Parts: sequence; structure tokens; C-alpha cells
Amino acid sequence: MFDRIKKNYYLLIITFLFLYFFLNLLDGKRGLLSNLEKQELYKKLKLKENDLKIKISDLEHKNSLLTDNLDLDFIEILIREKFLFGKSGETTYIINNDNKQN
Repeated sequence: MFDRIKKNYYLLIITFLFLYFFLNLLDGKRGLLSNLEKQELYKKLKLKENDLKIKISDLEHKNSLLTDNLDLDFIEILIREKFLFGKSGETTYIINNDNKQN
């Protein structure tokens, strides 16, 4: 048996090295499968980043409405949402008290 191994020594070494590199190519920490998982994770994180950027810009816009020039319509919306002043589905009527007679 040892004679057979000695004759095929280089063939065995090459076979084991080939298997080792092939398995690491596919399944190692930097292998193809790991690379595909990392790319999928990267796409998900990019989508999450875009969502967060949109939320940040929305919050910055709302903040600017409350700090620089007070927008009374926005404040009214906030009061209705936070303090439940008004009900959903209500119809708002605006009555002008202009006492102009022609």
C-alpha cells in the first residue's frame, strides 16, 4: 500500500490541493457564496439608507416649518394629530365673516 502511495504521491497532493482551493473558492470567508450574501446585504443596506435619507429630509422640512417662519397650517395639522382635536373623516367648513354688503 505504501508503494502505491509513493508512486501516486504527487497526484494525491495535487488532488488535495485542488479540493482545498476549490472548496475555499466556493465556501470560504471570501468565497463566492459569501460574496453573494454580502452583495445581497449591501443592496438591503442601500435601500435602508435611501429610506432613512428620505425620512431625514422630511424631518428637516418639518423642522424648518417650525423654526424659521411659523406655518400656521402645519401647526394646525400637528395639533389635530397630537391632541386628537377633530375626528377622522370630518368635513371642515370655513366661514368668512366679511361684513361687506354691496
